[in-house]
Amino acid sequence: MSENFDISVDQLREMIESGEPFNLVDVRNPDEYEEDNLGGILIPLGDLPDSLDQLEAMKGQDIYIHCRSGARSDRAKHFLISEGFEKVHNVLGGIMSYRASE
Repeated sequence: MSENFDISVDQLREMIESGEPFNLVDVRNPDEYEEDNLGGILIPLGDLPDSLDQLEAMKGQDIYIHCRSGARSDRAKHFLISEGFEKVHNVLGGIMSYRASE
């Protein structure tokens, strides 16, 4: 059974502050990532189909995906699920909501 629930920016903040390692993927563009990032792996949404090998080791693990507002990461989540990833989570509101809630 898959567990593809979305998480809030508050839940993401708790995960980051815990210091425990977790899989965070940023699907924004490189210029957005350079401007501000949360330390995730950068794989722009358009590059995702050609970057599955980078994520293969994470299959079976929880993967958290974020973007600017949550739209691109939602598309990335559904794409990864269609490719057999079972535990994919979208960060609702993206980095905009994350920074707004600081």
